[in-house]
Amino acid sequence: MATAYQIAPRTEKVTIESHVNSEVDEEPPGKRVVIHKVEEEEPPSSNATGRNRLFRHVPDTAWSDWKWHFRNRITTVDQLSRLVPLSTEEQAQIQLVTRRYPLSITPYYLSLIDPGDPDDPISKQAIPSIMELTMGSLGLEDPLGEKEDSVVPGLVHRYPDRALMVLTDICPMLCRHCTRKREWRHGGWVRPDDEIEAILGYLRCNRQIRDVILSGGDPLTLSTQQLERIIARIREIKHIEIIRIGSRFPVVLPQRIDAELCAMLSKYGPIWLNTHFNHPREITAESAAACDRLLRAGVPVNNQSVLLKGINDNAETILKLCHGLLKIKVRPYYLFQCDEVQGTEHLRTPVETGIKIIEGMRGYTSGLAIPTFVVDLVQSGGKVPLQPNYVLSMSENELLLKNYEGQIFRYRNPSVPVQSEAAAPVSGHVESLLAENSRPAEDKGEVNADRVILRS
Repeated sequence: MATAYQIAPRTEKVTIESHVNSEVDEEPPGKRVVIHKVEEEEPPSSNATGRNRLFRHVPDTAWSDWKWHFRNRITTVDQLSRLVPLSTEEQAQIQLVTRRYPLSITPYYLSLIDPGDPDDPISKQAIPSIMELTMGSLGLEDPLGEKEDSVVPGLVHRYPDRALMVLTDICPMLCRHCTRKREWRHGGWVRPDDEIEAILGYLRCNRQIRDVILSGGDPLTLSTQQLERIIARIREIKHIEIIRIGSRFPVVLPQRIDAELCAMLSKYGPIWLNTHFNHPREITAESAAACDRLLRAGVPVNNQSVLLKGINDNAETILKLCHGLLKIKVRPYYLFQCDEVQGTEHLRTPVETGIKIIEGMRGYTSGLAIPTFVVDLVQSGGKVPLQPNYVLSMSENELLLKNYEGQIFRYRNPSVPVQSEAAAPVSGHVESLLAENSRPAEDKGEVNADRVILRS
């Protein structure tokens, strides 16, 4: 029997019907929601949280159930327009975009949107933009060359010691910057058993593979039982040391990280989970609790952000995000340059933006809070880390280095035997800087006798 839950938009209330069967854990791609208009009882308060504004009639038991959120994803413009303020023109544009790039947002993630902010960073990640089409000729369908590196269907083997399993193309939310946006048009699939067996056969025969990443879509859209069947068989392969899971569930639907999932994962360690916070507003009590449950189950959590225009493309936002992640015991791991994916050009920033962000963080916070800025190259080139240029020159005898404050230091290179205790002469460039500044190098004492500090 259908259980009706009510959702309250800004001017009217809507009813979402969902079918919940607590005895069945298998989760299909999700049923379309049925929306009925009903009369509004009272206007929500202006300072209410998103849940109170939009979903206050949903019982806590349903709100805490990830399957309820999954079944009641917002997937049509009509549903979205009842919950988020959209002009007629915006509705028409979104409708046009969804013909090529579909829409899917969980009720939880929708509740994080600030409807009063036209530049809301949550909204930009979830709600389609007409620029996905108007700039759609730029970029590539498969910029990372995953098809070329697929040794069997569903297994990408690019690096010698690790491989990536793509288990499904289904996600709880369709992030507008998704690297595998090309898969959205394929209708939702889960890797069949015969292809899983072919993947496992390849892994068994390639003993250099020690690290397997489960990806998608999002692998946590599979039921816990389905996921365990795959993980257990991977763990039987003796030369595979580490299993990693790439999932955005802790961010967009943290209720999925429940006791059953964590208990299962704890049996097959070491398992690491890489998740995907992009903005400080995504760090909530629910997402923090999800990460804590994983950690208590022995699953370390790393974060891989994507640098996104108008969302997190400044040092202040990334610094706040990384500090927030450390507070919930999540390690800032990567900051990715947004890939050259068709339909994402409006969200891409110049590469130098990322370098400047790292430069703006280095020295002003702990190294633990600074992710590695990475460009994932096209045509299977792999990841390349980028950082500000701190090495001004290097020879056999010494390096000329710039620190986070812009000060320049000579540093003796110990790779060459020292022939004399006399200090090496200052290079011509340094001498010109000294003369230009009309002041001697600062003496830092015996400990730093081999270094010269110059004010830039």
